[in-house]
Amino acid sequence: MAEVEVAASQEAAAAAVAETKGKEQHRLERKWAFWFDNQSKPKQGAAWGSSLRKIYTFDTVEEFWCLYDQIFRPSKLVANADFHMFKAGVEPKWEDPECANGGKWSVTSTRKANLDTMWLETLMALIGEQFDESDEICGVVASVRQRQDKLALWTKTASNEAVQVSIGRKWKEIIDVQDKIVYSFHDDSRRDKSNRSGRYSV
Repeated sequence: MAEVEVAASQEAAAAAVAETKGKEQHRLERKWAFWFDNQSKPKQGAAWGSSLRKIYTFDTVEEFWCLYDQIFRPSKLVANADFHMFKAGVEPKWEDPECANGGKWSVTSTRKANLDTMWLETLMALIGEQFDESDEICGVVASVRQRQDKLALWTKTASNEAVQVSIGRKWKEIIDVQDKIVYSFHDDSRRDKSNRSGRYSV
């Protein structure tokens, strides 16, 4: 999905959301934002995150479904693109103060349909505040890659093992995954890009 398509998606989303105005709205507990990052054609010397774009911020159930119905299917993205849904005010970057001391639970998928299902289940769990530790969660990232796709749930306090394990168990249940999933600290990933080993697992 190129920049033009992102802009078109933004317009479609804005138009769809505009239609919900004036109708009864079901307010969410907090505001969320969708972000898009296309790393398939990085500009020479561009810093990581320079292609990251916020697409839309929403805070009602109706807006969420309008946005989701319009554009948000990770399986439709080009390889090397990332889709994010994060709490409003939190950027999907390691450097963001909310994410700086955090980490992420990750799960891989070789089937696009699977990725879409897990993505939707996660989004609904987040906006529906299904996690006991929802204040600990920053957001979720769907990464579309050539060989296998990945879904990552970002959290705030990596060092709090009890909280992270509780979130990991709940997420596994929500996305209905049987295999072991691992949690990695952003600090570890930052220091060693090849470090795939996680600190916790469920």
